Amino acid sequence: MDELVRDLAPQVLGVLVRRGADFAAAEDAVQEALVEAVRRWPDAPPDDPKPWLITVAWRKFLDATRSDTARRTREERLHEEPAPGPAEDQDDTLELLFLCCHPSLTPTSAVALTLRAVGGLTTGQIAEAYLVPETTMGQRISRAKRTVATAGVGAPGDLGRVLKVLYLIFNEGYSGDVDLAAEAIRLTRMLSHASPEPEVGGLLALMLLHHARRAARWGADGALVPLADQDRSAWDTTLVAEGVEILQAALAQDRLGEYQCQAAIAALHCDARSAAETDWTQVLEWYDELLALTDSPVVALNRAVAVGEADGPLAGLRELTKVPADVPRRTAVNAWLHERAGDLTTAATLYAEAAGLATNAAERDHLTRQAARLRHPG
Repeated sequence: MDELVRDLAPQVLGVLVRRGADFAAAEDAVQEALVEAVRRWPDAPPDDPKPWLITVAWRKFLDATRSDTARRTREERLHEEPAPGPAEDQDDTLELLFLCCHPSLTPTSAVALTLRAVGGLTTGQIAEAYLVPETTMGQRISRAKRTVATAGVGAPGDLGRVLKVLYLIFNEGYSGDVDLAAEAIRLTRMLSHASPEPEVGGLLALMLLHHARRAARWGADGALVPLADQDRSAWDTTLVAEGVEILQAALAQDRLGEYQCQAAIAALHCDARSAAETDWTQVLEWYDELLALTDSPVVALNRAVAVGEADGPLAGLRELTKVPADVPRRTAVNAWLHERAGDLTTAATLYAEAAGLATNAAERDHLTRQAARLRHPG
């Protein structure tokens, strides 16, 4: 039942918003309807639960509206319950997803609201995933609802913003009892079923290809394992195959975008039976395409790594000089390229410096071990 409720809640919320309910009031009404469902369904479950939830949620909303004298004008407009019809068979989840990624919201607020309204996660689960107090996350979500209500439904987020929000969720990975990477994949699958845009397929393929390597990303001791050192037999070949198939369909539309480029790079890594067999020439070509599309310093940094692999570490170091000094992980790449070039003393110093700049414990520990390895070989 929990899974059914989680799937239906965003659809019901979308219907109420489409009928004219403001976001916050609509969600309150849906939550009350879900409480009613939990109370009634074990004894007398409806044959078709979605219309049941819509009816109950709409009545809850009307009751709340009628009890608020400050909203009498809305009551006059909405007091009659619309007759059910074919329109209620449509899935409003996609519209709800775009609404949660409203341009008036910051990316952080859009992520929280998307997980709450579309993902069906509780405020407590989202707070735990992002390592903040539940009250803080509750306030963040409440502010996001008010912002959307004030800005109005007429200006939903564009597709690019929605994809960015979904990728932000995916990159949070696993925290607490919530698998945000899996949740992002679920939401992106939903979007891909409704949108033929190749960048949607590109993002889904990218997520699947990264997710396929998840089991090999951490050692038995909890230490971060770099891509080159991962046990490739632990990669999920089913996810890899699905990701490649989706990517090929997206690329066939001949409308290249950044997520398709990133997915193509990930696919080349997944295709290599070992790190030594990686086709770095093709990887570099895709980074050239990606840099032309984004002009991103982070992409330029990753391209320097590809140059170092394809053309040698000295060529990679020359490319690195074009990357701004404040780009995250630049120092770590500098250390790696110096190590490859045989300058172990400089590399050890840079690894230690990079460890001090790391933003998470796993990365800091990994870089510290690299510095120690070069300072105390054997």
